Order: sequence, then C-alpha cells, then structure tokens
Amino acid sequence: QVQLTESGGGSAQVGGSLRLFCTGAGRRSSLGCMAWFRQVPGKEREAVGAVSRGGRSTYYAEDAKGRFTIAHGDARNTWYLHMENLELEDTAMYTCAATEPFTSCTPDSQKFEYWGQGTQVTVSP
Repeated sequence: QVQLTESGGGSAQVGGSLRLFCTGAGRRSSLGCMAWFRQVPGKEREAVGAVSRGGRSTYYAEDAKGRFTIAHGDARNTWYLHMENLELEDTAMYTCAATEPFTSCTPDSQKFEYWGQGTQVTVSP
C-alpha cells in the first residue's frame, strides 16, 4: 500500500517562499503523475501543480504560474512544490497526490489514487 507523507508546510509572509515535500513509501517502482492540490474551507479542492512520471510535462494552476515550481526529488517517488512570492490567497491545506503508472497526468483529482494527509500553509501580511 502506497503511503504519501508531506512535509515543509508552515507560515510565511507575503512575498516569502516555502517548499513542500512529498514522499511516497510502499512502492519500489515509480508512481505515475505526482501532484499538489490545495483546499480552503468552503471551496473545492484545486490542483496547484502536477508533474508527469518522466518529468517531461508539468501543469500549473493559472495563479501558480511563474511563482510555483513542481519537480521530482532526488529519490524515487519524492517530489516537491517550491512556492515563491507567496500571496495571502495561497493560504490553504496542501495535499500531495499520485497516480498509478501510465495514468495520464491531468489536474483531475479523480485520477489520483494516492493522497497524503495534508500540510497547512499560512501566509500572513
């Protein structure tokens, strides 16, 4: 059973930066599409960024483009979300997610089989 664990959340000021990490345990082979989603109370969960298994293609939400970077980590089944120039609107619970191999990498949350518990990001003035 694959288990995803996030780390790196916390607090930052507007204009600051944070890096979130996700580690997938329980699978020797590579997972598929790896992504980060976020959610605030009262709103739907949204994909922030996704990276394909081979790393050749990425997806970013419109308001993440130019500020956030998603990439694989050095170890298998690890990935991170580097967030710069943070805005108040980035405050949310961030959750990493992954698919089985060969699943197309799209921001559709229903495509993702594996989810972490989430890590809170709070941006203050």
